[in-house]
Amino acid sequence: MSPARVRPLLPRILADLGDPPSLLSAVSAPESAVPLASELPVGSLAQDSVDAAALEAAAIVQAKTGALPRVGSHPRRIAASYSSERWFRIDGEAQPAWAPLSGFWAASDGWVRTHGNYPHHAERLRMALGLPSDAGTDELRDRISLAPAAAVAAAITAAGGIAVVVATLDENAVGASAALPLVEGERIGGGEPRGWAEDDLPLSGIRVLDLTRVIAGPVATRTLALFGADVLRIDSARLPEIGWQHLDTGAGKRSALLDLGAAADRRRFDRLLATADVVVLGYRPASLTALGLTPAAMAARHPGVIIGRLSAWGFSGPDAERRGFDSIVQAASGISWIESVDGTTPGALPAQALDHSAGYLLAAGIMSRLRRQRAEGGTHLVSVSLARVASELLTLPRLPRAEADPSLDDQAQEFATGAGLVRSVRPAPWFEGSPDTFPDGPHPWGTDAAEWLPR
Repeated sequence: MSPARVRPLLPRILADLGDPPSLLSAVSAPESAVPLASELPVGSLAQDSVDAAALEAAAIVQAKTGALPRVGSHPRRIAASYSSERWFRIDGEAQPAWAPLSGFWAASDGWVRTHGNYPHHAERLRMALGLPSDAGTDELRDRISLAPAAAVAAAITAAGGIAVVVATLDENAVGASAALPLVEGERIGGGEPRGWAEDDLPLSGIRVLDLTRVIAGPVATRTLALFGADVLRIDSARLPEIGWQHLDTGAGKRSALLDLGAAADRRRFDRLLATADVVVLGYRPASLTALGLTPAAMAARHPGVIIGRLSAWGFSGPDAERRGFDSIVQAASGISWIESVDGTTPGALPAQALDHSAGYLLAAGIMSRLRRQRAEGGTHLVSVSLARVASELLTLPRLPRAEADPSLDDQAQEFATGAGLVRSVRPAPWFEGSPDTFPDGPHPWGTDAAEWLPR
């Protein structure tokens, strides 16, 4: 069997979700491998994560019509979607994917990986190391080089910044998660079955409240929007956002700002929540508890809702409150040393594959649970963590290294938006009859009203 036809994950994903293996009969074998060059089988992970989302959408079509559409693959489009920051443009201009203080830094006894893309994280990083507020890469490099890696990472973490020691595979910090389901779905409450809207798109009439940021959560909700859901992302104006990144993952969705600490905005939010079919959470448990938005609280107040949640490190123990991003989990898991070009300097995957895969897997799980809710009722929770995705990638069968495709520009579409002419990638998931383009371009951050579209 050729590398392009190896499908290691789809049966496992269906089993994790409690879905019948007969659904696999709808999936066509890809004609080629996903062109993401890596020492690890990133293409396999990407292929099956995307196809899982497409297959669950097709299964909803089957639930509504009795016919299961064929699920196909566009390997080059999947590669473009996973590396979307490389192809994204605003008025023809590329956008910087990484801030100066994000990267690998040599310490006195090893390496540290930092994440400073968000201004408040960069500020805390400087503060933790005793650097002035305008310190740049040279000052950061010099300061880290004088101290042990573990001490540097601990100081930055204690200050609320983001940093980890770059671990070897033997020091892998995510290995314990391998025993957990890759995507976990469970019933957590009661609720009467809700109905489907009569429309060609699987998720027409489904209202999704998007409380996520960065990449994984927005990819999940963008996928739900592709298949017809009304997705409304809610943010606080007090948290800084990276404008181009929001646009890159924002196709088909709307974006509004609410301050949940203000009484009027909280009432408006609660009205939205009361009529939502799906809520997607990307914040840490302590923040959700303070807002009364834990899965248990929502299940008690809003029976029948589907709750999706994401975490960098997992959902139990002290790691549940730990901050993290794709690049940070790569470094902590041993992936960065596997991807090293020369064996002396850490490297990275050819895309933020943990984030993107987690997003598609979460979308798949949400659609699976929507189908179950419509058949059986109940309130359902779907959970995915980046650490669990990393541990899966590390255990997948190694394949011959795929060749990168340097010319994926043809996988993009353009939108006239309030931020300018935006070029972003076309949808990666596909089944027979599904949209080949996103229904609407991304809306600039916080520019929509906090209200649902009419059903």
